[in-house]
Amino acid sequence: MSLIYYITQVQFDFGAIQLLKAECQRVGISRPLIVTDPGVKAAGILQKALDALTGLDCAVFDQTPSNPTEAAVRAAVDIFNTGNCDGLIAVGGGSAIDCAKGVAIAATHPGPLTHYATIEGGSPRITERVLPLIAVPTTSGTGSEVARGAILIVDDHRKLGFHSWHLVPKAAICDPELTLGLPPQLTAATGMDAIAHCMETFMSPAFNPPADGIALDGLQRAWAHIARATRDGSDREARLNLMSASMQGAMACQKGLGCVHSLSHSLGGVNPRLHHGTLNAVFLPAVIAFNAAAESMQKDRRLQRMAHAMGLADAADIGLAIQDMNARLGLPPGLAAMGVSEAQFDAVIQGAMADHCHKTGPRIATPADYRAMLKASL
Repeated sequence: MSLIYYITQVQFDFGAIQLLKAECQRVGISRPLIVTDPGVKAAGILQKALDALTGLDCAVFDQTPSNPTEAAVRAAVDIFNTGNCDGLIAVGGGSAIDCAKGVAIAATHPGPLTHYATIEGGSPRITERVLPLIAVPTTSGTGSEVARGAILIVDDHRKLGFHSWHLVPKAAICDPELTLGLPPQLTAATGMDAIAHCMETFMSPAFNPPADGIALDGLQRAWAHIARATRDGSDREARLNLMSASMQGAMACQKGLGCVHSLSHSLGGVNPRLHHGTLNAVFLPAVIAFNAAAESMQKDRRLQRMAHAMGLADAADIGLAIQDMNARLGLPPGLAAMGVSEAQFDAVIQGAMADHCHKTGPRIATPADYRAMLKASL
């Protein structure tokens, strides 16, 4: 049985941040806790959100780490409770939005977050009691503003996924203007994250033709505009298309992902300082080569269709094209350049085998397969 489900109301345009107060009123939030991070605050974007919320009594948690943790969720819940808040606004990239989703669970459900993790059988334990959330993305990468999932590092240091349709934000404010000042390296890394989402969910064998169409269109937009957005942060057309691709990749993610994300989630748990989007960019070529042998990929010409969306002549060109794009964007050429060594492979493989993305790709990897992909990505 295939579930095809789209539910978020999205306000998408330059200047859409001005609709934030109206969206709060629509979903019934009068005392929001804004969840953000130091970088967003320093860039002046938090103040833009506060200016748009004039008249509402707002509390702020601005200490979301780059890889959100259960400890950060607890700290935000304390501020939520102290401020007698009644809803959440996430302003930032995927880290802030995922942290807010953790708060939405922890403030309304008992026990540690691990109890609600997908691989712990926790998805059915996440109920409609979760706090209402409005997401305002400031990067174009995860698309968490329209997604049912969140990735959090729990107290035992595992990087786990939390998935429930109750976690989908009640509204998303997608304002490309908020991304105009994003530094080139972060533009590149988050943009490759969006590309990874579009590609990996398209390769997933689950039956969902609308998601396939959304993913392919998102891939085409991101691939055509990521270099422009990275080179010229003020390129409004490039920023708009990259933000759309980010949103589209997350919309399509309901199909599931695969080995790219199994490896990225696991390695990100082993070393939380590593950027998720950069890891995805590095792992993509090796995983695409691994997936190429899957029967479903050949039957539906999925690699060739991705190549067409990327403007490439042949599916065999995809891996090299991604490596070339990574180089043009100034991203690391491999894991070794990021400080990763073979001594970490056993821990990464163990985590990847347990990850919620492990079984949703077109091929189910063995430990030996994961080792080979890690070596190819080194």
